[in-house]
Amino acid sequence: MLNNKINSQIIKKKSFLCIGLDIDINKIPKSLLEYDDPIFEFAKQIIDSTNKYAIAYKPNIAFFEAHGVNGFRSLEKISKYLKSYYPDIFTIADAKRGDIGNTSKMYASAFLKDLDFDSITVSPYMGSDSVEPFLTFDNKYVFLLALTSNKGSEDFQELFLDDNSGKLYEKVINVSKTWANNDRIMYVIGAKNTEEIKNVRKLVPESYLLIPGVGAQGGNLKEICKYGLDKDYKLIVNSSRSIIYASADDDFAEKAALEAKNIQNEMESYIDKL
Repeated sequence: MLNNKINSQIIKKKSFLCIGLDIDINKIPKSLLEYDDPIFEFAKQIIDSTNKYAIAYKPNIAFFEAHGVNGFRSLEKISKYLKSYYPDIFTIADAKRGDIGNTSKMYASAFLKDLDFDSITVSPYMGSDSVEPFLTFDNKYVFLLALTSNKGSEDFQELFLDDNSGKLYEKVINVSKTWANNDRIMYVIGAKNTEEIKNVRKLVPESYLLIPGVGAQGGNLKEICKYGLDKDYKLIVNSSRSIIYASADDDFAEKAALEAKNIQNEMESYIDKL
């Protein structure tokens, strides 16, 4: 399942970098607090300085919800800004939603219709009827949480099942392939799980993998590319804090661009070896 919007950006920029917008108002430069909307201003400058190297942006919704109505307005402005000025760049609402069907319909409408994100992260724990409402929107996609990098992932995701069908995360992936509009599903695989990426590739060879955790969380880009990068470039690697907080001073946007460029340069070297 090649996505023209994603792949055209990867080919053009020789990059598969997604920048996470995990915007903590306590970490942005103090000078931005003079703006009416410092969160939006920070995001705007980050986007303007890094868009040459990024193929996607991923706002972490919790960082906006923490500010109530004002945070939602900031999120809406960021989405509109990306659509207006950088329409070719893919957008991901990192919301990790997933609830009973009628609730998921409302979440899907909020993020994929009203806020107009290209995709959303979704938890599969409640099964098909909690995910399929997100898959009913044309040209919109779901990133299903399959195997994450946090320590607690070992509690459930990596358990071996009694029926000898493998680990729980493998069951999640295999079952998701039977759901309606499953060609709109992509998968989240944490960066610490580099050897597992090879296994995931066998399970879903045609699907995009979103790999968070490169940068501040210590994910190894070389290892990720070894197991996950293929000739169709169906890989999206996210870095958040190491880019957006590369500097706490007024040169934050410039330093963010330098960090993004360094990652893009490394990605280009792996693309050229394919």
